[in-house]
Amino acid sequence: MPKPSILIVDDEKAARYGMRKILQKDNFVITEAKDGVDALQIIKTSPPHLVFLDINMPQLDGMKTLEIINAMKNPPPVIIVTAHGSEKIAVEAMKKGAYDYIAKPYEIDELRIIVKKVFERLALQEENARLRQEIGRLGGMGELIGHSDAMKDVFDKIDKVGSTDVTVLIQGESGSGKELVAREIHKRSKRRNEPLVIMNCVAVPETLIESDLFGHEKGAFTGATEKRLGKFELADKGTIFLDEIGDMSLSTQAKLLRVLQEQKFERLGGTETLAVDVRVISATHRDLEEEIEKGRFREDLFYRIKVVNIKLPPLRSRKTDIPLLANRFVQYFSEKHQKGVKSVSNEAMKLLMSYNWPGNVRHLKNVIESAVVLSDSEIIDVKDIPEELGASEKSGAAAITIDYNISFRDAKKLVVENFERDFIKKKLEEFSGNVSRAADALDMHRQNLQQKIRELRINKQEPPG
Repeated sequence: MPKPSILIVDDEKAARYGMRKILQKDNFVITEAKDGVDALQIIKTSPPHLVFLDINMPQLDGMKTLEIINAMKNPPPVIIVTAHGSEKIAVEAMKKGAYDYIAKPYEIDELRIIVKKVFERLALQEENARLRQEIGRLGGMGELIGHSDAMKDVFDKIDKVGSTDVTVLIQGESGSGKELVAREIHKRSKRRNEPLVIMNCVAVPETLIESDLFGHEKGAFTGATEKRLGKFELADKGTIFLDEIGDMSLSTQAKLLRVLQEQKFERLGGTETLAVDVRVISATHRDLEEEIEKGRFREDLFYRIKVVNIKLPPLRSRKTDIPLLANRFVQYFSEKHQKGVKSVSNEAMKLLMSYNWPGNVRHLKNVIESAVVLSDSEIIDVKDIPEELGASEKSGAAAITIDYNISFRDAKKLVVENFERDFIKKKLEEFSGNVSRAADALDMHRQNLQQKIRELRINKQEPPG
């Protein structure tokens, strides 16, 4: 690796000499320029890693030289050198893109500290660039990351359906990245310059979902004080993404089916039939064929929305992708929170790999963000990982330990109780403690689930449903 290089720009020879003597001791390659004109020529022919730039110089002053440097492709960071008492000018220079400033006369340690900060930042930028390149090499599509066979199949389907107008059904557990798949399909379609309108069918109350989808006229119902355009109207010429379509009521499903068949609808309270040109992408965490058997989802709608079916694997079934995802999230959150975290220790990575991730990629992302914020070093260690990951593994190991001296009936009861406790806890965790949604996912009545929670003494600190 070449030695770090620094360009000193000052019209005073003595000032250049003094700074050079200090920095040469730290093994930097030093170049000098007596004014802005010379400096620009040096930067164009042999770009330095860092520039110290005096403000007051003949021919081309420091402020103008700074503007020209910052207009270059990949400009080096510039530290403004100013006389004591001229800090206002230096602050103005920082607003125009200078990295920092130092006032004459400066202390030797002050100069060394500011140089150290710059090169630490440059090293972090270089590491981030390397990680981005590595992530690209290993495999991914936009924000979707993975090199497992299961994810390669997903990427292949996205590529194939992107340029078409077919309806797509994305199936996968909560937190597995269904919305990211929808965004990637839209980005590859002929509609990419038109809107992508997203609607979460769970987040909208049943009484408002039709209004949200199709809009309403003023006075259509109590509280409708003005006309409102629905999601289908807003998505005209673009794409609408219906997330968690499996939670939509049968009556709304019937109206949605008509829109898919005819591309026409009326606003609530209206008589005008509106025509739209919309591509529909849907997603659900439910098994819709099972929902059809139970009479909770229309079979004709099912075949309309799943011309192509993309199944997203849960994170626990593609654990080889965890290191890639973890490093991507470390890079992202380190930049976001201005931390110097660069990687995950081997022991911490083993812990991440051994966990079953009930909340999938979203869960991993949250854990890495927490670890980045809490870490005091460049490497995330086990102590930075939330305790419940380790505790979960311990409780899982305990659950399969059986005392063969007890009766078969008692052993079976213990195994079943441990299984039920673990399964229900994971479902509650998946739905952020919402008992109603967890009960629905478990195909149980809410009251029965509440009773199970009491019987199994599941942590009552769970957020209320």
